Amino acid sequence: MKNAKNQGASKNIDIQSLSLYIGAILIFVVFTGLCSAFGKSFCTLGNMKNIINQSAVIAVIAIGQSIIILTGGIDLSVGSIVGFVGIFGGLLLKSGVPVTLVVLIVVVTGCLIGIINGVFVSYGKVPSFIVTLGSMQIVRGLTMVLNHGRPVSGFPSELRMIVNTKVMGIPISIIYVFLLYAIMITVMKKTRLGRWIYAIGGNANAAKLAGIKINKIEMIAYGFGGLFASIGGIFLLSRLAYADPNAGSGYELDAIAAVVIGGIALSGGKGNIGNTLVGALILGMLKCGLQILNVPVYFQTIIIGMTIIAAVFLDKAKERKAE
Repeated sequence: MKNAKNQGASKNIDIQSLSLYIGAILIFVVFTGLCSAFGKSFCTLGNMKNIINQSAVIAVIAIGQSIIILTGGIDLSVGSIVGFVGIFGGLLLKSGVPVTLVVLIVVVTGCLIGIINGVFVSYGKVPSFIVTLGSMQIVRGLTMVLNHGRPVSGFPSELRMIVNTKVMGIPISIIYVFLLYAIMITVMKKTRLGRWIYAIGGNANAAKLAGIKINKIEMIAYGFGGLFASIGGIFLLSRLAYADPNAGSGYELDAIAAVVIGGIALSGGKGNIGNTLVGALILGMLKCGLQILNVPVYFQTIIIGMTIIAAVFLDKAKERKAE
């Protein structure tokens, strides 16, 4: 009986993944056709590399967001952490701190911000939406205070090499993204920590009765959120070689969108973190295709918003059908 249930669950996951991949292919075909009709090019190797490269920051941030949502929470502060990492890291670089040490410092700082969020959510029993909404404002305010709201530039050339080099013609940022996803997919599938995160999101009371230390695991999940947001901030800082205190605004919504489009349930406990990468690429294809077609920015926002609502609607419809 247990095997039959497992096979059924596996079949559902496969159908979910298959639907996502079919959706990605359909979007690709639609934009290729539309761009060809208007005499423009969407289906080129260079454009595909550009889409993946441009999606790298959101794809990395979405790893941490996926883990938090799998516990049943949400993190609205990741975009502010991206901006904070840029200004804080930029000021450290300008003061002569070596690039490697700056990367280490800002990643640890981002992780600590995530852990603080986790402490209030898990031990303080404050809803994650409220905690991270507050920290979003606090971290953005600190970013403005650090350099009085001014941008920072003039960094050493070593900074740009972090994501702007190529390995056998492939941008290294793409390699980083696939490597990070491979590591976290393994963690979520093969380790106790991954199974505990799914268990907490699926049924927190049952997880507690099973002896899982819910508070500690939730705190670690939010630490992952801060960690991957700060790595995304380093990617952005390296790519632009320019730190803007407003950088990262709206990235929290893009990361949540990638997670939702990737099929992870907002209620927690269900979904495949690998599909989040496909969700981020779908989001990247949508933005790139709309830009090539010269769709005004405000209409792009509307279309992407409608896509997110459709993804959530389909997820809820699937849950109702399962019940």
